[in-house]
Amino acid sequence: MAEAANPPISARRKPKQDRSNELVRAVLEAAAQVLASEGAQRFTTARVAERAGVSIGSLYQYFPNKAAILFRLQTDEWRDTRELLRSILEDPATPALERLRRLVHAFVRSECEEAEMRGALADAAPLYRDVPEAIDIRASDDQVMAAFLREALPGAGEAQQRQAAQLIKVTLREVARQFSMQPRSDAEIAGQSDAMADMFCAYLRSLGAR
Repeated sequence: MAEAANPPISARRKPKQDRSNELVRAVLEAAAQVLASEGAQRFTTARVAERAGVSIGSLYQYFPNKAAILFRLQTDEWRDTRELLRSILEDPATPALERLRRLVHAFVRSECEEAEMRGALADAAPLYRDVPEAIDIRASDDQVMAAFLREALPGAGEAQQRQAAQLIKVTLREVARQFSMQPRSDAEIAGQSDAMADMFCAYLRSLGAR
């Protein structure tokens, strides 16, 4: 039976006991493995339950459908990205452009190390991309970048800062995604990261000089 066009994506219940937490962890680990090996198109709750070694009924106690599992995997990935942004961009002891350079290196490496998983999640994105929960999470990431650019470009107007944030975010994500589609050596990752970081830093310097 086909799933609803807009299936619920929130977990049915939150685990409160150690055994329940362990079951949810097992389901999510199995889901990540199934997604990476089978892709979004062949991802099913039955495959996840089988890989996790749990009954489909137990899985449905916490996740009402495959969209809910995929959304949980995606929100975990978004949370990790947000924490990466914050840990690097909100470091007051490091000059702004050096923070941006570190972010580029960390993000590109992360994309390369998790390419299969992130690619599969991107394929599954239509299931949950426009739900309110997803919009709120992305808005939080935007706020981190916006705060950084207010600091890095104090003389620029708000519109210019927004434009810079959008350009950096989209370019970094798309170039890193394309770059990670084939295996890369450490030297290749460092070289690609340096090239993008140089480009972004030159761009911000040019904006600051206007």
